[in-house]
Amino acid sequence: MEKRWVYKSDPNEKIIEQLSKEINVNEYLSKILVQRGIHDFDQAKAYFRPSLSKLHDPFQMLNMDKAVNRLTDAVFSEEKILIYGDYDVDGTTSVSLMYLFLKQFSNQLEFYIPDRYSEGYGISEKGINYAIDNSFSLIIALDCGVRAIERAHQAKEAGVDLIICDHHLPGDELPDVLALLDPKQVHCEYPFKELSGCGVGFKLLEGFCQQNTIDKAKLFDLLDLVAVSIASDIVPIVDENRTLAFYGLKKLNQTPSAGLKALIEISGKKKAFSISDVVFSIGPRINAAGRLTHAKESVNLLIGDATETATFADNLNNRNKERREFDESITTEALEIIAKYPAEKKSTVLFKDNWHKGVIGIVASRCIEHFHRPTIILTESKGKATGSARSVDGFDIHSAISACSDLLDQFGGHMHAAGLTLPINNVELFKERFEEVVSERILPEQLIPKIEIDTQIPLSHISFKTYNVMSQMAPFGPKNMSPIFGTKNVIVDALPKTLKDKHLKGFVREQNSKKLYEFIGFGMAEKIERIEIGKPFQIAYHLEENNYMGNKTLILNLRDMKFDA
Repeated sequence: MEKRWVYKSDPNEKIIEQLSKEINVNEYLSKILVQRGIHDFDQAKAYFRPSLSKLHDPFQMLNMDKAVNRLTDAVFSEEKILIYGDYDVDGTTSVSLMYLFLKQFSNQLEFYIPDRYSEGYGISEKGINYAIDNSFSLIIALDCGVRAIERAHQAKEAGVDLIICDHHLPGDELPDVLALLDPKQVHCEYPFKELSGCGVGFKLLEGFCQQNTIDKAKLFDLLDLVAVSIASDIVPIVDENRTLAFYGLKKLNQTPSAGLKALIEISGKKKAFSISDVVFSIGPRINAAGRLTHAKESVNLLIGDATETATFADNLNNRNKERREFDESITTEALEIIAKYPAEKKSTVLFKDNWHKGVIGIVASRCIEHFHRPTIILTESKGKATGSARSVDGFDIHSAISACSDLLDQFGGHMHAAGLTLPINNVELFKERFEEVVSERILPEQLIPKIEIDTQIPLSHISFKTYNVMSQMAPFGPKNMSPIFGTKNVIVDALPKTLKDKHLKGFVREQNSKKLYEFIGFGMAEKIERIEIGKPFQIAYHLEENNYMGNKTLILNLRDMKFDA
């Protein structure tokens, strides 16, 4: 599939020039920094040297004082506290963070994770009943609850206090609880709105430390869990998230908690973990239990000690292998069906009653990689069609689903992803209506995958100094992605090699230079047909370091190649 190259806008040249002088980097790197909002030495220092001492005051968050006061009373009065969290990575790391920290001060703790299939997302009636029946006086709900109006009423009627730590967008009505912590709620003046659910829980514990003069080092020792939540929940790696991720990854790579250490060992990865490595290696293993059995298995691993974590990690690894088998087989089926779709179709909606509910969101994302269209994958559950939606860049899939709401029982989500349930009899009608809505709203360019390039750069400016400065821009993730460079008029003196019939590996140089630069192009083997010795083409790439037996070289990891017609 041809890709659309989009170059980021050029910032003010004077600012670029001044920043280059102040921090002694070339104009290409300073341009990338200015694009990311870094305009002077002080901002660059804060960016390259994040500090935990510069975290925002937790008491700037609306209702933090109420939440900390109630938590303090509960802990030091030895009340029973139920720590409640969602079944995904953000939820299970949130619960584990809260449990591991508070168990240093209380032995009256339990955790509760709802069953994905019998209870569904959010605070469940069964969960509140469990708290009532077992005499819990305080529930701390993490990564869910901001829309739990009925469950909040249920808890209040039973005399159970509820603190909600959420990061999702509230509805028009807020739950009536003792304290709602959510930086996205109206009137909350907390300066950073994009914390993960675990991040909001972290701020509650930070406030608890401040109020009770507890050394925050005890809390910072659990930042590896926060980093895993930030990576896996795909929140922007800017501001406070960047600081928490920076120190959380440091902890993960040096002295991880017992559960995460077991997951790292079972993954077999030897190099230091990046945000991307967490997303693709640790996150899926933690998620696998909630998708196939029950997410309490993940929490048991994350809060376990070194004597039991190897067994728990092995169980999760096996669950992940099983999840991957479901994922691969369903994806293969789905792609075969889509391949028969008319080329003019602007959307994909697939339904099959025996597809596994726990992996259909992953399958929707896989389908978009092959067929770049808004995609919904549905399966049968409890006599209904239920499914997950994923969008392409810039298209509001939640709004498109909303336009079909008369055919649905329920739906929810946001611009890029959503979930929905509808009568099976309505599936065909929904397919037609959704296709009509998407066709009316989607722009032609949104159907073409986009590569956003930070800057054009001559290969002569690619050096270890450039790489070393660039690597200090990590951790990379949403809103702070690893820079993509573009270089025009490169040529090859010999055709690249194909590896495993899938990948390309070779050397390029600029026309006016003899210096060769090694490149790797994953999944680009078919492009060899368009490469001609001595004929110029363009490349878009990440810069990476290859360390083979102590010999360090730079590699251009290609994202795409462009040839003149």
